[in-house]
Amino acid sequence: MTGSRLLLLYGTVGCTLCENARAIAVVEADRAGFVIEDVDIADDDDLLERYGMLIPVLRRSDRSVELGWPFDHHALRMLLQDD
Repeated sequence: MTGSRLLLLYGTVGCTLCENARAIAVVEADRAGFVIEDVDIADDDDLLERYGMLIPVLRRSDRSVELGWPFDHHALRMLLQDD
């Protein structure tokens, strides 16, 4: 997708909350022209230490702004807005 921006979803396999977060994120990311990349924190000790108790977390890569769970469509729209 040309011109797409990246939204990182930090989580891990088997995380029901992460699946819920992804379902919300897919809708809003598509509307705002973002692509979602899943990042499994279990594969990285630093990420596991940083996000282990916080997942799921969405991070907008172009601004390093994060949104922690729980969030809804409105909160995600705010994260994806350009100022």
